[in-house]
Amino acid sequence: MVHVATQVIASIPSPGSNSIELGPLSLRAYGLLIAIGVVAAVWLTQRRWAAKGHDPEQITTMAMWAVPFGVVGARIYHVITDNERFRGNWAEAFEIWSGGLGIWGAIAGGAVGAMIAARRNDMPMAELADAVAPGLLVAQAIGRLGNWFNQELFGRPSDLPWALEIDPEHRPAEYLDVETFHPTFLYEMIWNLAVAAFLIFVVPRILPRLRDGGVFALYVVGYTFGRLWIELVRIDPASEVLGQRVNVWVSLLVMAGGLVAFWRLRGGRAEVEPDPEPAEPTA
Repeated sequence: MVHVATQVIASIPSPGSNSIELGPLSLRAYGLLIAIGVVAAVWLTQRRWAAKGHDPEQITTMAMWAVPFGVVGARIYHVITDNERFRGNWAEAFEIWSGGLGIWGAIAGGAVGAMIAARRNDMPMAELADAVAPGLLVAQAIGRLGNWFNQELFGRPSDLPWALEIDPEHRPAEYLDVETFHPTFLYEMIWNLAVAAFLIFVVPRILPRLRDGGVFALYVVGYTFGRLWIELVRIDPASEVLGQRVNVWVSLLVMAGGLVAFWRLRGGRAEVEPDPEPAEPTA
């Protein structure tokens, strides 16, 4: 059965190649987009850090520690949770350019690198985490375009106007007769950018008493909620526990931790000044 949309916008085409040609150079789109995401995240975090009265160059130093730690952590998480892909050919575990970075490993590894940088440069960690949070979401959104170039991590079959065309060689065996699928890369891009905008523009207005670390806690809650429903749409092979993908359980657990952290950091209500007592009448 072939899914063909009849609307004006029939479907989203996938790139014909996972590389981007720049003159004589041929660059892997996945790696290039991750690098662009890192640059965007550093730029945004520098602005937020400077607005807090700190030296923005400290963010460059922090990134030099956090990025490599994050990449290594992301790959380790992916290899562990999707180890079936690498059985019999473990050399592929090192081929990062082919795709496969786990966000939870990236956050854990990046956090270790950031903590090292923070300790070496006297940067308050909770305040740093709040400054970094929106930039992480922007970087994650840009990085998702790499999945589009690789034609990977798409969702169930769909004939919606924004369904994604997938070439036969990238489709699971049971879907070889299906042409279009849910573009989960696009769903996550939009979700991440929306949460980033919420953290930047809305949270300071509705939660003025939120303590340091609270913005990062909201990042965790917002991202994991989106990742949870997107993960349930995806059909790519993944390790499962109790009939559900590992990342579904991880999202639930991390979201619960984020909610607990936010509750503790939310701050109290603004104190209301009591009305002054009326003055004693004078004779």
